[in-house]
Amino acid sequence: MTETTEPNVGSFTLGGPLTAEPAGTIEVPEHEEWTLPNGFAWVFPGEGNDGGLVRPVIMADGFNLGRSKLDVLHHGLESGFPFISELRRRGRDVILLGFDERSASILDNARTVEAAIMRAIAVRLGDAPLAVGGFSMGGIVTRYALARMEVQRMDHQTQLYFSYDSPHRGASIPVGVQAFSHFIPLPNNFARQMNSPAARQMLWQHYDADTGKTGVSPLREEFLEALRQVGWWPRRPRMIGVANGRGDGIGLPEVKAGEVALRIDKIYPGTTFYTQAQGDDVTAAYLNRRLPKAEKTITTGGFPELDGAPGGTLHTYKILADTVKKFGGEADLRHGDVCFVPSVSAVAIRDIDKQDDLYAGVDELAPDESELDEFLCSSTTTAHTAITAELCTWIMDRLAD
Repeated sequence: MTETTEPNVGSFTLGGPLTAEPAGTIEVPEHEEWTLPNGFAWVFPGEGNDGGLVRPVIMADGFNLGRSKLDVLHHGLESGFPFISELRRRGRDVILLGFDERSASILDNARTVEAAIMRAIAVRLGDAPLAVGGFSMGGIVTRYALARMEVQRMDHQTQLYFSYDSPHRGASIPVGVQAFSHFIPLPNNFARQMNSPAARQMLWQHYDADTGKTGVSPLREEFLEALRQVGWWPRRPRMIGVANGRGDGIGLPEVKAGEVALRIDKIYPGTTFYTQAQGDDVTAAYLNRRLPKAEKTITTGGFPELDGAPGGTLHTYKILADTVKKFGGEADLRHGDVCFVPSVSAVAIRDIDKQDDLYAGVDELAPDESELDEFLCSSTTTAHTAITAELCTWIMDRLAD
């Protein structure tokens, strides 16, 4: 800390297990690399395919800041359950798709998907159909790309589209946390992530640092209109999706609405974040800093109880608390994990703006209420994009023979 500013605690970004970098060297099997518009891909041939591309499965990286780290993604996809290895054992060619900037506009990164699909078709041996999908934001990028290709009459030859905990109806990062990224008195990665095009397109509610107001970002409205213009969904492939959250309406019962989630001291003293509660003029966070002196109360109105909702979780407050402590601060952490992608959003069956819809028991709803052809919610609450045998096996069993 200098004499004029609090420390820059915004050095972190929020991400799920697939972005967690392990200690030590990551070993990745031999693969081919493709250079693509706005991105790149690593190609791992399936067993028995003699190194050629026979039955391609394209899997797109999700949301974070900066260039995709496909070694980290590969490691994540082999942790918990060996998803890539099992796909390859079944004779599937795995194409991991990365982006030059993961936080760029979905519309721009969709071009990477389109290029990967066309290249896979060009080099494929035989005529087996493709499977195309992605994790988190990757499922939204691939959804849009496939739909746009159909409108442009490009033959994507994709029989199956899949999404893995993708925010089809929006995602949630606590508004107080978003606001805090901009309250830090120095440029920082966390603020860049929160204000990126992809974040503004993905989040159900976005905090605007320029106005101090929270609402649907104009970039999200523009993206939703772009989706409508290409038919909202692709029409040719069978569409499936999985959620890391439960489907019985049970989320994080220990995360009660209106409670302290995290309180900071020593640096940014007294800054306090609360779990999201219903009602008008609800305090979401109190932000305070000594240098330069400032304080701000962040309020919401008309929100449901998002933080404890059924859904894939992020270590949102734990990541923030750990970072604060690294800079000499104290952190009273009460709730480290909160909901990021609600189950109803991941399986495209309800919007997330109303309490009853957010906490709906998906398993009790008519399956045809979903915009997907078929879906599965996790039997237990798991971290956003956590790779589990339950979800991965379900997806693999639906790949075309």
